[in-house]
Amino acid sequence: MTIDAKYKCRAVKSPRGASVTEIEWGDGHTGVYPHELLRGYCPCAGCQGHSGAISFVAAQGIALELDDVEVVGNYALALKWFDGHASGLYSFKYLRALCQCDDCEPRSSAAHRDTIPRL
Repeated sequence: MTIDAKYKCRAVKSPRGASVTEIEWGDGHTGVYPHELLRGYCPCAGCQGHSGAISFVAAQGIALELDDVEVVGNYALALKWFDGHASGLYSFKYLRALCQCDDCEPRSSAAHRDTIPRL
């Protein structure tokens, strides 16, 4: 089974102190992910429960600062935040749906702080 280049993570740029993470995808797209959005839409059960949808949960301060980013297999990123929260696995498909670059943002439901489906 081959992975669609659209969902293949090539590189992650998230320097200390940044408020935005960038992901370079296999299809040449560079995704832009504000930390407020990533943390707000954390897909873990602790933040979202076990429903079929993901709601925005506001966070502030060190809860919006990334401490570490790890690639999990060929399908997700594990994000660790400075407040110790580290249980959310962000699938590559989910991350592509959250992209806030100039090309993707107008069609992104996340831009409106809506409830979004699990991907």
